[in-house]
Amino acid sequence: MRTAPTILHLDMDAFFASVEQASKPSLRGKAVVVGGLGPRGVVATASYEARVFGVHSAMPMGQARRLAPNAAYLVPRFTLYKSISERVMELLRALSPLVEPLSLDEAFVDLEAGGVAWDERSARLAGVKLRADIRAVTGLTGSVGLAASKMLAKIASEEAKPDGLVVIEPGTERALLGPMSVRTLPGVGPATGDHLRRAGITTVEEIVEAGEDELVRLLGKAHGHGLYAMALARDDRPVVAEREAKSVSVEDTYDVDIHDRTRVGLEVQRLAERCVRRLRGAGLSGRTIVLKVRRYDFSTLTRSETLRGPTDDPAVIREAAARLLDSVDTTGGVRLLGVGVSGLADYTQEDLFAQAAGERAVAEGPVEEHTAAPDEEPPSLAERRWPAGHDVRHTRFGHGWVQGSGLGRVTVRFETPSSQPGRVRTFRVDDPDLEAADPLPLVLRGTEGANEAPGAGSQAVSSVPASLPKSWSGSGGGAATSRP
Repeated sequence: MRTAPTILHLDMDAFFASVEQASKPSLRGKAVVVGGLGPRGVVATASYEARVFGVHSAMPMGQARRLAPNAAYLVPRFTLYKSISERVMELLRALSPLVEPLSLDEAFVDLEAGGVAWDERSARLAGVKLRADIRAVTGLTGSVGLAASKMLAKIASEEAKPDGLVVIEPGTERALLGPMSVRTLPGVGPATGDHLRRAGITTVEEIVEAGEDELVRLLGKAHGHGLYAMALARDDRPVVAEREAKSVSVEDTYDVDIHDRTRVGLEVQRLAERCVRRLRGAGLSGRTIVLKVRRYDFSTLTRSETLRGPTDDPAVIREAAARLLDSVDTTGGVRLLGVGVSGLADYTQEDLFAQAAGERAVAEGPVEEHTAAPDEEPPSLAERRWPAGHDVRHTRFGHGWVQGSGLGRVTVRFETPSSQPGRVRTFRVDDPDLEAADPLPLVLRGTEGANEAPGAGSQAVSSVPASLPKSWSGSGGGAATSRP
C-alpha cells in the first residue's frame, strides 16, 4: 500500500446545476434544480442554494417543489454536460494514463503513474493546478481530494466541497475516520447501515472496536472482511483506466402509463432508432438486442435476442425489438421502455438479417433516421416543445433560454454566459421567429461567440455563487476535518 497521497479524486461541484448557472447569468446565486419536470420526475442535481432548503439528488421533483417553490426548475441538457465532461476528462488524462471515470462529473486519477506526483507537496501542487485549469477551460469549479487510497481520496473531496482541495496526510487516516458514520465507507448503503445500527455500530471506530469476527458474523465473510479493512483505512483498490462501453442503450419514463399496445409499439420503434443513432455516433455495432419494460406495478422485464453477427442496421434492430415486445404482456400499462444493444464491435457484419432488411427498405422506399417518412407531416409550429432551460434563438432578440411555456405561450430570457442578466419576453409557441438553438460555450476566447455578446473577450464564467462561505473557496488544509 502506498504511503504518499498521490491518488486524486475530482468531483465537480453540483455539476448540472453549476453548468446551468454558468450559462444563465440571472440564475447565479439562485436556487436551481435540474431533473425531470413531469409528475414522476426526480432531481438529477440541485445547486448549493437549493440544498439549503433540503433538496437533493434522487428526490421526487414534486417534493423538491414543495421544499423550494421559488427555485428555477430546468430540464437537463445532457449533450452540453457530456461535452464539458469530455474537456475535464482530457485535463485528467494529461496528468496520468490511469484515469477512472465514475460518472460525467467524477473520476479517480493515479498521479504517481503519470509521474506528476510522488509526495504530499507535489500532489498538492498537481491538485491546485488541475482546479485552476478546469476553471480556465470550463468556467466551472471542482473539488479535489488527495490521499493514499481511493476510499480516502473520495472522502477528502467530499470534505473539500464546494470548490476546495483537501489532502489527507499519511498517519492521520485512523483519527479522521474514527468519528465518521459507517455510511462513509464504500459498500455501506441504507440496508447495511441499518443492520449495523441495530447491532449498536454507528461509527467507523465502533466497527474497529467490534472486531473482524463480529463483522463477518453480521455481514458475511466477504463483506465483513472488506468493511473491517476499510475501517482500518486499508484500501488497496487500484485506479483502473476507463473501460470500453459494454452496451449502448436508451430509455424513456412516461408521465402517464401507456395502455395502448399500438402506442407502446411505436415508442419501441422510436427508441430503437435513437439507439442506432448512438451506436453509429460511437462507430459501433452489436449482436444482442435488449428490450426493457417496466410495467404499471413497477415490475421490470428484460428480453434479449442475439443475432448471427454485429449490426447497426436500423431496420434489423427495429424488427428485433418488435419481436421482443411481442413476448411481453403490457396489460395494465407501461411506465418505462428501453432498447439497448450489447455485444459491441467496431465493425458491421453483412448478414441475412441486414440484407433482408435492406431489400425491404428499397422496396418500401428510403426511411432516413433524421427525416420524416414521406407520408408523415413535419410537426407544426404550434406543436413544437419548449423544455424549460433549453436554448433558443429569436431573429430579433438573439440567444436566450426558455423560462417556461404553457397555454400557447413561451417565456424566454435573453442572455448569454458572458452577458449581464437579460430581459424576459413572451411569445406565442408558434412564433416563426423563434427556434431551438445550440448551447453557447461557457468560456469565450478570442473572437469565439463575439456575435453573441458585444464586447465579450476572453472570459471564464464561474458558476460558484459569491454567497458561499469564503473558507471553502480555496485549497483546504492538511488533514481533512469534518465540516461544520
